[in-house]
Amino acid sequence: MRRKARQASKPENRPRFWGRHAVSAVLANPERVVHRIWATRDSAAEFDIPKQVPVIFAEAADLARHVPRDAPHQGIVAEVDRLEDIMLAELLDQAEDGRPLLVLDQVTDPHNVGAILRSAAAFDALGIVTQDRHSPPESGALAKAASGALEIVPWARVVNLARALDEIAEAGFWRVGLTGESETTLADALGTPRIALVLGAEGEGMRQNTEAHCDALARLPIGERMESLNVSNAAAVALYAARVASA
Repeated sequence: MRRKARQASKPENRPRFWGRHAVSAVLANPERVVHRIWATRDSAAEFDIPKQVPVIFAEAADLARHVPRDAPHQGIVAEVDRLEDIMLAELLDQAEDGRPLLVLDQVTDPHNVGAILRSAAAFDALGIVTQDRHSPPESGALAKAASGALEIVPWARVVNLARALDEIAEAGFWRVGLTGESETTLADALGTPRIALVLGAEGEGMRQNTEAHCDALARLPIGERMESLNVSNAAAVALYAARVASA
């Protein structure tokens, strides 16, 4: 399932993506609008850049002006329009047994969301669902962490996460919330063909109302020497467990 591009935005509102993986994925997505590219001549030669996309050649040091400080641009930067978010109903219409769905409860760090998108692509997840006001917008940092997955993993933003979880349940998903306080391990909470994995914010975890809209709460069986995992690491482990359980 592909997402459609938003209407053309003002230059000051357009995100800039950098790095080979992020820019290569942008160019491979026919529904992503690319307004311009800054690149070194050597880097530009490695990409199949459409003729209609303006390319501004610059030295590597000059490219640093177009990205945040110390961003690893790898010799190429693209200015793009953001993608249109898909509707949750549209995402659920594409549901298949064995393809887990990720629900993020106020996970706001773009690096974590980018890494989660990357894991979602690696484990063939159906997509991710976030609350519109408490999730990061598309950005260069998020796209870099996603390593191309931002272009291929469907992302549904919703106004009310509790209502979204009800809709997810109606689509036949068993909703498993990850929390270190549960007595049940994730392996014991899985087993149905359709799993929605619900993960809470960095540090604070899931909100009480989110937990109340889960069918089961489960923990990852990590050792006592470490209290918890980063949310993106926890998502990767949970996605792997869900795929193994559905195999």
